[in-house]
Amino acid sequence: MWSNHGMTPVLAPLEAALPGLEAFYLDLHRHPELAFTETRTAALVAERLAADGFEVRAGLAGTGVLGVLRNGDGPNVMLRADMDALPVEEKTGLDYASTVDGVMHACGHDMHVTWLAGAARLLAAGREHWSGTLQVVFQPGEEVGDGATGMIRDGVFETAGKPEVVLGQHIVPGPAGWVLTRPGVIMAATDALRVTLHGRGGHGSRPETTVDPVVLAASIVLKLQTIVSREISATESAVVTVGMLHAGTAHNIIADHAVLEVNVRSFDETVRAKVLAAVERIINGEAATAGAPKPPDIERIGSFPVTANDEASTAHLTELFRAHFGAERTMEAPLVTGSEDFSEFGRAAGVPSVFWLVGGADAETVLTAIGAGRFEQDIPSNHSPLFAPVLHPTLRTGVETLVVGALGHLGVA
Repeated sequence: MWSNHGMTPVLAPLEAALPGLEAFYLDLHRHPELAFTETRTAALVAERLAADGFEVRAGLAGTGVLGVLRNGDGPNVMLRADMDALPVEEKTGLDYASTVDGVMHACGHDMHVTWLAGAARLLAAGREHWSGTLQVVFQPGEEVGDGATGMIRDGVFETAGKPEVVLGQHIVPGPAGWVLTRPGVIMAATDALRVTLHGRGGHGSRPETTVDPVVLAASIVLKLQTIVSREISATESAVVTVGMLHAGTAHNIIADHAVLEVNVRSFDETVRAKVLAAVERIINGEAATAGAPKPPDIERIGSFPVTANDEASTAHLTELFRAHFGAERTMEAPLVTGSEDFSEFGRAAGVPSVFWLVGGADAETVLTAIGAGRFEQDIPSNHSPLFAPVLHPTLRTGVETLVVGALGHLGVA
């Protein structure tokens, strides 16, 4: 069993490595790449891993990269980071802001890549202190929900076998230097639907000759909001959002169709099924009531599973973090309504997985905002065009968590 003292030699070079990691992060932030187009990022990662002595397999799910370091007998441990950016125009004003119009690392995946690249280098350099097999996965396409399953389909487990545990983390706008863990469910499931409503178009002056899909869409939007308030128990949680509604081409034309995109979030499979069934019932029912010429088309366009942590593995990891960082920096994570495809790896391998959160915002600013009841207003969240993690101690903390987590599961040399 690893002790905190035993981890010190592997982490000892981190201080000297921080300037290089900072430069790597700034470069990634300046050059964001959307889901499944992460070719530059993947090439940089593959080059680093090869230099560190990893066996490298590239091209998984298009741009995914796997690094494998075999270091004698012992456990097989997988660490994962996602690489893709978002279609968001950066408004941070940073001197290292995105150079790509309309694309930004607004969710912090550039920090995730940097953390894992740094941890991989430290673990490779300190391999005399541990034994086993280390797999590092740099995953594309997390934001669109098919990156993890794509890498699994392409045989991510074929190179070094299935791991015994899968570990991952995400930056959040909490105080930098804090680490947050949670046993069981930590992040929500998400289901995205595209709905096409069919009407009968015509002139705006003669609505009686039409079936107006705009009125139908408006009725559906309002009715969907009754699902959570009237069909889900107050002791359970769900979110239903209509994030897109498009219809029509001119003020005096009644369109013949409307398109909605609906987002559903839930933490429990029973609730998830109930909400999705209610969404379909309401959409079909409102269309029938409006006299639509044919039923709506309802297409599933995205799905993320619930992110659920193995309880025993989470307890073990939390104790390791407390021993390393101290109880004052190791907190219980809140239940997060955001979603992740990280857990697909553990589910496919049939092994425990643990996903935790690392704070990346200026601690004093965050705590002041919380104290004033202004956290939501003053602290930019993930996906905001203003999302800008502080570099230090964020860089150090995320590398340390991965090294501590890996060593806590690998064998002692």
